[in-house]
Amino acid sequence: MSDQLHVVCPHCAAVNRLPGEKLAQAPRCGQCKQALFTSEPLELNAAQFDRHRQRSDLPLVVDFWAPWCGPCRMMAPTFHQAAVDLEPRVRLIKINTEVEQALAARFQIRSIPTLAIFRGGREITRQSGALDLRSLKDWITVNAINP
Repeated sequence: MSDQLHVVCPHCAAVNRLPGEKLAQAPRCGQCKQALFTSEPLELNAAQFDRHRQRSDLPLVVDFWAPWCGPCRMMAPTFHQAAVDLEPRVRLIKINTEVEQALAARFQIRSIPTLAIFRGGREITRQSGALDLRSLKDWITVNAINP
């Protein structure tokens, strides 16, 4: 990652610029003063997702899911644990495809759960189907952290 990173606040959506070495030091938002990393996946709407996708320098790992989907519900604790283990090197995001149908259509989500990794505003890879924690962390590490 570059020396100066842009990180979107999960609370107020302000774009914060901070040195890469400060990521692991529990940085706070310059505007709202809350933690920039919560060790939880962010549940975002389309506008919030677009802000993170377009303005953040962190790789984004997105779980496109729906509440009625059994494999999605089964994978939710795994995705949460991945956020605990992998932040602040990546940002984990959940998009409810029932609520954000236009966003799911824009990214051509045909089955759920679908995981996608975005870097620099662009999708770089995707994976369909639920993964166990080890497989999920390996997939994220290979594709987002150490590409």
